[in-house]
Amino acid sequence: MLREGKEACPFVEDSFSRFLSQSNMYGLCQAGEQELLAATLKGKVVCFRYQDLQQKIRPVAKEVQFTYIPVDAEIVSIDAFNKSSPNRGLVVGITFIKDSGDKATPFLNIYCDYEPGSEFNLESIAQSCLNLELQFTPFQLYHTEVQCENGCSETVFLLSGHDQRIHLYKENASLHQFEEQPVERLFPELQELPSNVLWLDVLSIPGGRRLSAFGCQNGCVGLALVDQTGPEIVQSWRVQQDSPISTVLLFPLHSQAEPADPDRAGETGGDDIEIVGYNLLVTSSIEMAVVYRDVQEYGVSCHACLSESDQCDAVLCALVTDLDFDGQKELLLGTYGQELLCYKFQQPMRGTEEQFQLLWRRSFKSPLLSIIYLDLTGDGLRELAILTLKGLHILQHSLTSTADLVLQRLADRGSKLAPGSEVQPIPERNTEERDAVTNEEQSAPSK
Repeated sequence: MLREGKEACPFVEDSFSRFLSQSNMYGLCQAGEQELLAATLKGKVVCFRYQDLQQKIRPVAKEVQFTYIPVDAEIVSIDAFNKSSPNRGLVVGITFIKDSGDKATPFLNIYCDYEPGSEFNLESIAQSCLNLELQFTPFQLYHTEVQCENGCSETVFLLSGHDQRIHLYKENASLHQFEEQPVERLFPELQELPSNVLWLDVLSIPGGRRLSAFGCQNGCVGLALVDQTGPEIVQSWRVQQDSPISTVLLFPLHSQAEPADPDRAGETGGDDIEIVGYNLLVTSSIEMAVVYRDVQEYGVSCHACLSESDQCDAVLCALVTDLDFDGQKELLLGTYGQELLCYKFQQPMRGTEEQFQLLWRRSFKSPLLSIIYLDLTGDGLRELAILTLKGLHILQHSLTSTADLVLQRLADRGSKLAPGSEVQPIPERNTEERDAVTNEEQSAPSK
């Protein structure tokens, strides 16, 4: 299902798990190191993992029976995290709406097992429930780490709702349960919101600071730089777009700076000075996706648009990660128009503007709702998990291309360790060889 583009998609599909009912953009999360939880609207939660079956690593999708979720409930969002050290345990949060006929009642269930030996057992965790009735319709359920007064860190849930607020849920260790606390105590930047928040992202940066971003139903995007020791807002920005915001993602990007003195350019071994800038990706239901560059320095005044990102219907999900192992992150956009788009930052040359170039695209048979990049098989090579309206796709790196890259980098490393020695480059496979190996990968069982 590839469309022609500048490059071919470097992933091959390993498996597809069809769901009995559809999910939504808040319906997929990572649970532990090698498991996924996918929630469907009809109250079902499916655990996806790879298992060793008959000496083969095979995908397994199994429904998990989480307690206190009625059969007529509609699951809105799901999230999970491992507790911050030195605490132990997996915590799962699920929001849903129970239809009682005369009225619909929203709930947040938080699952966590405190019994030694069961803290990471999903079956046991699913039976240990804290059931909280909500006074608002829930949207995104999100977790992030915060700095505590004693210098330790703790992971908390943040839940956005239709009441134009963000709600904070923090663990009370003495009572072995989670409690709602005023969000302004730990997140002063998440007060007085202009509209319902559809997506939230928080990124800790050096110097005891963090960046917080949110995207609203009315098209407003908020960004804040916060000193976590207070916490205290150092600076904040707002920008207004013309359609609901679907995702906001904060990410670092490395760039090369030219030396101020060209005559001294070689004194550092020929390498330019590397600078890390923090950026904000914003996608919306109608407009072109945009990256606000170096937000610490420029706020939301310097931006670069992602070409063709508005040509495939609404962008529903996004991911920023290094897919080609070069140390520089790619931007993935999943659209309602059934397209996965991959962009790469292009370092500007003299006299040119920086831009994000569309590298490749891949078509699916239904709208894309969520994307996660994780190592499901435990072999050190991560897979791309893509939740669509019909189910869960698992895409794997082409083993041929990955092996070629490893060999080439070993050759490059060897040439640097032994100056003057001649290291033969890794020969490129011809087209026929590549096609043969690719067909072999696609027809072979999972690694």
